[in-house]
Amino acid sequence: MNEKGFFITLEGIEGVGKTTNMDFVHKQLVAAGKDVILTREPGGTSLGEDVRNLLLGHKHDGMSSETELLLMFAARAEHLSKVIMPAVMDGKVVLCDRFTDATYAYQGGGRGIPTRRIQELEQWVQGGTRPDMTFLLDLPVEVGLERAGKRSAADRFEKEDMAFFQRVRDRYLQLAAEYPQRFRVIDASKPLDDVQQQISNALQEILN
Repeated sequence: MNEKGFFITLEGIEGVGKTTNMDFVHKQLVAAGKDVILTREPGGTSLGEDVRNLLLGHKHDGMSSETELLLMFAARAEHLSKVIMPAVMDGKVVLCDRFTDATYAYQGGGRGIPTRRIQELEQWVQGGTRPDMTFLLDLPVEVGLERAGKRSAADRFEKEDMAFFQRVRDRYLQLAAEYPQRFRVIDASKPLDDVQQQISNALQEILN
């Protein structure tokens, strides 16, 4: 029987460099001999990717916050059932671009949905499942949005104002303070080599 795997998530506002650093973490884990599953939220499954298109596209720009929250958890339920839990139980490392911390940050902090409501859905959909380690790539909102603006056309979330993203960042940092045993806050305003050294140092805790 395989020993239980590991569940790692990367979090942060727009423009923090999640894509680049997901690739870095993936390569580090593979080099250490780990069997790694790369995935993302919303998404990760066929159904989840369809939901992602609904959430990020502009067809439903007037979507209510409650609808957004429920769609996030609907995609997450499928993701956990079809991808995350089977891989972890098979001894693999699951590396996921965003997870429920993003819901607390974006729908809770950003949209103002009460924490209790998100907690109820989290408990229903996930039970006791939480990431084993979460890298929070953090940098000032204005820097992140400037970087993100150079990247591609803005999705439905990226069109929000700076105050929205400040609330998102504040909630992320609050979560990191609440769960210091799980979170590793990475200063993403530093040069890339420095950022990746911070990540590498934290990864050694797992690899050792």
